Amino acid sequence: MTAPSLDTLLRDSELAPHLRAAALKVKDGQRITPEEGLMLYEEAPLGYLGALANHIRERKHGDRTYFNRNFHVEPTNVCLYTCTFCSYSRRIKKREDGWEYSLEDILDIVRQYDEQPVTEVHIVGGVLPQYDVAFYSDLFRRIKAHRPDLHVKALTPVEYHYIFKKAKISYEEGMRLMKEAGLDSMPGGGAEIFAEEIRDQIAGGKCSGEQWLRIHEIWHELGMRSNATMLYGHIEEYRHRIDHLEKLRALQDKTGGFQTYIPLKFRNANNELSHLPETSVVEDLRNYAIGRIYLDNFDHVKAYWPMIGRTTAQLSLAFGVDDLDGTIDDTTRIYSMAGAEEKNPALSTEDLVKLIRAVGRQPIERDTLYGVVADYTDVEFAGDKEYRGYTALPVV
Repeated sequence: MTAPSLDTLLRDSELAPHLRAAALKVKDGQRITPEEGLMLYEEAPLGYLGALANHIRERKHGDRTYFNRNFHVEPTNVCLYTCTFCSYSRRIKKREDGWEYSLEDILDIVRQYDEQPVTEVHIVGGVLPQYDVAFYSDLFRRIKAHRPDLHVKALTPVEYHYIFKKAKISYEEGMRLMKEAGLDSMPGGGAEIFAEEIRDQIAGGKCSGEQWLRIHEIWHELGMRSNATMLYGHIEEYRHRIDHLEKLRALQDKTGGFQTYIPLKFRNANNELSHLPETSVVEDLRNYAIGRIYLDNFDHVKAYWPMIGRTTAQLSLAFGVDDLDGTIDDTTRIYSMAGAEEKNPALSTEDLVKLIRAVGRQPIERDTLYGVVADYTDVEFAGDKEYRGYTALPVV
């Protein structure tokens, strides 16, 4: 499915005046207000949102669509916190149902990729006392000593808040220690929804929205980069989404340290919110598009293909998304345990390239900081003539 061009949209004489005004602001590169953002959620049709979001996406990146070669390490799925949306963690009293890797266990996983051209290790997991400042400092140093070129993207403010509090050190000192140990960037997880009345219900006890933002701000002040997420489709309302996006945009105005915005779809399998229906594909695409429109100071919008499935990920490339994350290599269980379509999330580089090409986009392998590793636009693979992959997309 593709949206009309922005110029085609603006030639529609029946376009409502307030929708036309917002479209003209996007065309002129002007910022939309929170009130206009809420209006887009409440009133704008999918095709309209796609036209605006794709215009911004192509203005920034053309047809370029990014991916990287990465793998995940999840030290544990046992956690002190009891987030109601989480299908991944096991509570302390049921820790026998989970896993708790030692330092050597994690390094063994890293060593498995020694002969592979991966550029990034992504490390996130549950919160437990033994995974403290000393543990992660030692881990980062040993990864860097073993493979200096491997980019370490690790831990969310939820984890940092806990380990710094336990160590009785400030956020500033803690993030400086992590940088010195070899941390290269931070992923975007743990943001959930910043509005406290929602956050307290779905993620009570862990770091607040303001603390999440502050830890990223400190990291940016150290000259480093990070990502940002939003968990949507549970008990939040549109106004909470806009509040979340506004706070991200304001911090980005201040620091410029965010690289990528990643909307995360709530999946309702095996958690305390299983009674809630999941959002439709149409709502997913609308949410990607509004994020792209609102976050005018973010360079990239990413769709995690393991979370939403390959077909929806392809569709998202027409609704503001320019990044599909990476090969992942079946090294994460966070999404599959929550009911995602991808039960064994792994794609080869060839798979990802062909998935992107099939919808007329240009596949670019990147490193974590968006340096170009390889342009796969004209690369041919063995068996290309026999390829019968994603040649058609469903109509939404």
